[in-house]
Amino acid sequence: MTEAVQMTEEQQQQWIRKQYQVATKYLAEKGVVTKSVQLEESRYIVPILALWKITSIDDNKCWVLCGDLPSDHGSVDVALNARDALRHFSLKWQMQAENLLQAKNEEQNKFAQFLIGRADGLYKLFNDESLWQSE
Repeated sequence: MTEAVQMTEEQQQQWIRKQYQVATKYLAEKGVVTKSVQLEESRYIVPILALWKITSIDDNKCWVLCGDLPSDHGSVDVALNARDALRHFSLKWQMQAENLLQAKNEEQNKFAQFLIGRADGLYKLFNDESLWQSE
């Protein structure tokens, strides 16, 4: 994932707003309309990832991940908090990558390697205690 970049507070806020737009657009493309976001449970590692806890108009809740990685989502039932949600996406991507590698297709193999790299990065973030002191 992207190395840490020095950004002003304003640039960081712009990045976070943009990622919220990315997340809601991603959900809309999946047929999910956003009603609200639980900001206190959402997490951002600017400019690497944004993890949103979102409620849809039908009152279903989900985690939505976006940033310098593939956008993805999952029910809040998969994780009690943002840290566990990162672990969930990491393990999910590892399994998806394994399935792609079984296909023995060069294009799918490239995407599988990309997913593995991003999954490893997510797992490192999950394991980094300094990021989760308030959890």
